[in-house]
Amino acid sequence: MTEDIPVRATITTQEQVVEERERERTFRAAPKLNRSPLHGLWALTNRDLVKWYKNPIQLFISLIQPVVWLGLFGKALNFGAFLSGAQTQLTFGTTSYFSFLGAGMLAFIILFTAAFSGMSVVWDRRFGFMNKALSTPVGRGAIVTAKVLQAVVRSLIQAAIVLGIAVALGMDTTYFSVATVAGTFVILFLMAFGLSSLFVMLALRSSDWQTQMAVINLLNLPLLFASNAMFPVSIMPAWLQSVVKVNPVSYANDAVRQMLLGSANFPNYVVLAPLWADFAVLVGFAAILSVLGIVLSWKLLSK
Repeated sequence: MTEDIPVRATITTQEQVVEERERERTFRAAPKLNRSPLHGLWALTNRDLVKWYKNPIQLFISLIQPVVWLGLFGKALNFGAFLSGAQTQLTFGTTSYFSFLGAGMLAFIILFTAAFSGMSVVWDRRFGFMNKALSTPVGRGAIVTAKVLQAVVRSLIQAAIVLGIAVALGMDTTYFSVATVAGTFVILFLMAFGLSSLFVMLALRSSDWQTQMAVINLLNLPLLFASNAMFPVSIMPAWLQSVVKVNPVSYANDAVRQMLLGSANFPNYVVLAPLWADFAVLVGFAAILSVLGIVLSWKLLSK
């Protein structure tokens, strides 16, 4: 009997060793936690995009306002009709006011689409999805960036549709080329990224959609009307011209008109800034606000 005890102990020890090795192999075979800062970024972005493109009525409604501006304000109230050809070129930097307004409507649709990017954060918080996302290994920066990216994609698609409508209604296409159209959408991307970051950042702690709507209404109209989206800077009062020159929307409009309408090529028309300066302003605007939004998400985005 005494000889059986060491044998049983040895068998037990061997079984324990085998079980330990099996657990170790299982642990090593298990998928490791993805700690990449981009982990989950596409999944969160695609989630919001799916809700958008599966609801075509939302897209249609978002296009009504710029189309009304183009069709009624741009055509019915064509200020260029009261000016001679040379005066039109001097005032608007293009052949017609409608072309001037058509370029401005691209910034218009970017601004209003970006403004509602923060509403997605509010609804996710109200319906509990935000708490679920914060409980996953996905970083807070990825959550914020996904909200920004979905707004950027939506705004660029809508801007492309508005541009097509403007061309169909008579926008001057003399300076259109692959390079100018591509450069235009780079500018619009930078503007959309910066503005979406701003509005998402303002919604990080908000769970009240009424407060967020008030913020949108507070910022949207000043950003639009204190820019050169619908009227040239030269006909504005001096104090408003100073405001226009610190508004990033103005630099986006200026760059778009220089590329799509060739406004810098018209004699005596004064552009807001050289094209490289427009790009520099918008790169800085997008970079600063996106970094600020990610940094604030680490502090403000919580369950």
